[in-house]
Amino acid sequence: MIMNVAPAIIILGQNSVAVARKITSVLPGATLYGLEGRTSGVDISFTNFGETVRDLFAQGTPLIGICAAGILIRTLVPLLSDKRQEPPVLAVAEDGSAVVPLLGGLGGVNDLARRIAEALDVKPAITTTGDLRLGTTLLSPPPGYHLANPDDAKKFISDLLAGAQVKLEGIAPWLSDSKLPIDSKGDLTIQVTERLVTPRANCLVYHPATIAIAISGMIDDAVALIQQLLADTALEKASVAGIFAPITAATDPAIHTVASAFKVPTRFFTPNQLESLLSQGYSPAQAAAIAATGTSPLSSPSPNIAIAIAPQPIDPNTIGQPRGRLAVIGTGPGGSLWMSPEVKEILKSATDLVGYKTYLDLIGSLADGKQRHESDNREEEARAKMALDLAASGRYVAVVSSGDPGIYAMATAVFEVCDRYAKPEWESIDIHVAPGISAMQAAAAAIGAPLGHDFCAISLSDILKPWSAIAQRIAAAAEADFVIAFYNPVSKERTWQLAEAKNILLQHRIPDTPVVLARNLGRPGQTVKAIALDELSPASADMRTIILIGSTKTRTIKRSDGSIWVYTPRRYENP
Repeated sequence: MIMNVAPAIIILGQNSVAVARKITSVLPGATLYGLEGRTSGVDISFTNFGETVRDLFAQGTPLIGICAAGILIRTLVPLLSDKRQEPPVLAVAEDGSAVVPLLGGLGGVNDLARRIAEALDVKPAITTTGDLRLGTTLLSPPPGYHLANPDDAKKFISDLLAGAQVKLEGIAPWLSDSKLPIDSKGDLTIQVTERLVTPRANCLVYHPATIAIAISGMIDDAVALIQQLLADTALEKASVAGIFAPITAATDPAIHTVASAFKVPTRFFTPNQLESLLSQGYSPAQAAAIAATGTSPLSSPSPNIAIAIAPQPIDPNTIGQPRGRLAVIGTGPGGSLWMSPEVKEILKSATDLVGYKTYLDLIGSLADGKQRHESDNREEEARAKMALDLAASGRYVAVVSSGDPGIYAMATAVFEVCDRYAKPEWESIDIHVAPGISAMQAAAAAIGAPLGHDFCAISLSDILKPWSAIAQRIAAAAEADFVIAFYNPVSKERTWQLAEAKNILLQHRIPDTPVVLARNLGRPGQTVKAIALDELSPASADMRTIILIGSTKTRTIKRSDGSIWVYTPRRYENP
């Protein structure tokens, strides 16, 4: 059984979190859903149990409910129509004492139940007769095998349970080591082959994932060409285990198009891994095919394509390396509620987290099970180099910034390093930037709408640029009447810059211009307040403070409870 979609674990109370975490430890990528107001430390909060469960089920997501079995069944009854399309659904007792498979027998629910039960140190409540008596699930074969004719399986299993003998053609340890009544003269047949065959009565056909397709170089109409090549050699596409290539070809779109068409992973070999084969005269594609299977490739009409067949099913995860991925993410200024769904998905999938310790700590449980690479906040170049090197080795690296990664943060550092050093091994990396809520957006939202009209952002740190440039920009922005967001206003070593910025601003602003000071946004100890420009001083801020300077049009509204709203009108005229 191969799950193409990571499971969802649904809990209704905080007492279930510990059991849920035990389950996620054996199901990498699983998402923990918790009822809002009754759970904390979950990946996603929900308010409506029925809608959430039905939506996930309709999307084909395996469901693990840590709740009563009845509530799951009653919730899903309206959607039950085709058992061949049902994802696995299980109920787990709140204390982890029972694991009950409910739906998805054809989707591998019993295998999933066994994995969960093993993690919880209990026995799964499997009731499927064939599974119990035959010692295997013919309808949901293990990873590496595909059942070609599931419609014939029901009668086939019934005949076995009625006493029929089965003849096994081909090699499959999961079948030969089971309780199946195997007899070379059996009336029933199980055929294990990567060849194209026509299923016949009383015969189940399983296709093992033994075929490796290797690609190097650009190929026109690659999918059609490979499909034709498989047909010409009488090979079944369901036996294709993966697409393999030299790492130098990792950016070739044809490779990923073929992998997507065959719904298999891509794996890549470094020059060192192929060096010996290349020195023997094999083409890069042939060398990759041999490295994947250990066998000689079949003849091919294209030097950029090679096909080889392994003697046993191939596990691509143990061969070569995946294409390295590097995501530069923004977690928002504080708590997980400000993290985008895209960022959460990246954090769940990433193997390595790179960043300043304070920012990594903000991720909470999403950092569980990841390799953490912490560094000082000022070591941006070294951090970017390390992240790129990790990704080049096939890791999925998330470089973590607070706020938005493209605003005075790590996205620029990564691209600066790529530009400056241009290491060849970095060429294969898939780099992606995932935006986050910026500190200035969060500060504005916390007190009204001070960014309601034209605005700009200026960092007061003169570590990476001279103060003369900063002063020039402050004066220009003030003269142009922008609302200004000041980042990095004050540090232990830098205090005079904010005082000097205030002096420049007062040449263009009246003393009672509204100024917003927002500190520890989204974190414990958050404070957001408005003061007048002439009250601004270095003691008002630190590196965890974002400062918004109003324009000449920015206004305040005093409320009856003593609080203040700040906004900048959209219409550039007096209200």
